[in-house]
Amino acid sequence: MTAVESIPVESSPKPAARGLNNRDSGGRLTFLDWTRGLAVVIILQGHVFDSFAKADLRDDGPFVLSQFLGGIGPAVFLVLTGVTLAFLMDRREKQGLPALDRWKAALRRAGYLYGLAILFRIQLWLFGYPQSPFTELFKVDILNCMGLAIAAMSVMAIFTTAERIRLCAVLGALIAGASPVISSLDWSWMAPQISAYFVPSYKYFAFFPWAAFIAFGMSIGSILRVAKAEQMNRIMQWGALLGFGLILGGQYFSGLPYSLYPKSEFWLDSPGLIVIKLGVVLLMLAFAFVWTEFAVGNSFSWVRQFGTTSLIVYWVHIELVYGRWFGPWKTNLNNWQCAVYAVVLIACMLLISIGRTRWNKVRLADVLRAYLTVNSPRRVSGD
Repeated sequence: MTAVESIPVESSPKPAARGLNNRDSGGRLTFLDWTRGLAVVIILQGHVFDSFAKADLRDDGPFVLSQFLGGIGPAVFLVLTGVTLAFLMDRREKQGLPALDRWKAALRRAGYLYGLAILFRIQLWLFGYPQSPFTELFKVDILNCMGLAIAAMSVMAIFTTAERIRLCAVLGALIAGASPVISSLDWSWMAPQISAYFVPSYKYFAFFPWAAFIAFGMSIGSILRVAKAEQMNRIMQWGALLGFGLILGGQYFSGLPYSLYPKSEFWLDSPGLIVIKLGVVLLMLAFAFVWTEFAVGNSFSWVRQFGTTSLIVYWVHIELVYGRWFGPWKTNLNNWQCAVYAVVLIACMLLISIGRTRWNKVRLADVLRAYLTVNSPRRVSGD
């Protein structure tokens, strides 16, 4: 699911001073990569339990905890997607591009992600053929949600970065607040392949409510772009306090015996759940900032490694977990066996991630030159 390798984290021509932030040699914000990497890990374990746990264990504590944590991962990806989109808009603004050109740049990013979504569905269908039904090509996955949401929110590029802080926060709140209303309407008149993009569902990543995380991420990313180096510590402190407040507030209001909505399901379309998850994401960002700033720095981190190659890890693991490669194990493993499988899968995905990073450092032209260069024969002197 993806802020994803397909949307690289902001780069800068020169590393900033300590505080804004811990950047690597390429200018990537390490705490964002670390947060994304942690999301990858919790998604991996969540998908393993979802695919392989026995049916009679799905009401037990380990499975419930696994799925609750796994549900945070997509929210992290979407928030970080919004963060990076805000970086893109701010960079285009600083380059002096007109509003229309900034809008077009955001639309191109949406098209790129949606193209990836189509390729992803085609690959899964081909690998599952003939058992995989043709309707699998139209499944709305997280990449589809990213593409649609970015296209819808690309209009935010016409505003300034400072304006987007407030506008995107309000937009996220509106999307979250409208989700139960959208869910209660009758959409039977619309083709299910289309309504799946909008109507909240347990099976799909619909615009409502998931796009709210991208809007909130754009607000967060805009804050990061206007922040000065010496302000970052204080911003993260306030972010952590806000995260705690959102979690407590979301739980409190969700537990009230009355509701503004005639119909709402907490785990499907509740604004309270969106608020709680956003609070958790803010706490993760604050912890990642402290951890990478004062503990690991720019040294190698296997968690952050996942964050720099999340797209390929997501792409490959979906096939291994939900494909037919390990069909006899589906819904047949106990909790301990699922845990072992998750550890092995994480280790394998880490190897793929490292291999992907090292491959990126290899210049194809240099490789071809090494093999195609014809060295002149050495002259052997004689009497």
